[in-house]
Order: sequence, then structure tokens, then C-alpha cells
Amino acid sequence: MTKFVCPCKYKYDPEKGDPKNGIPVGTPFEDLPDDWRCPRCKRKKERFVPVEE
Repeated sequence: MTKFVCPCKYKYDPEKGDPKNGIPVGTPFEDLPDDWRCPRCKRKKERFVPVEE
């Protein structure tokens, strides 16, 4: 699954999810709720860009 990075450098990894904010492991970025925000800087998910690794 593709990882996405925020301008603050926080990386959303679907294999890890965001359990602290109720996002289970295995949740693709595209399936995150529209109101989900970066746990680090609170930017909207529209600010994230895909990253190749």
C-alpha cells in the first residue's frame, strides 16, 4: 500500500494505521475519514502527497 507524507514530514503508513486516532492497521489512505487530520500538525489529509519507497 502507498504511504503518504504531510508537509510537516509525518508519514501515514497504512500498515501501521493511526490507532491513537481510531484508524486501524491496514486502512488505506483513501479510506481515511474526510475529517482525519495529521496527528502531528493537524493539517487536512488533502495536504498529504504519495511517497514512493
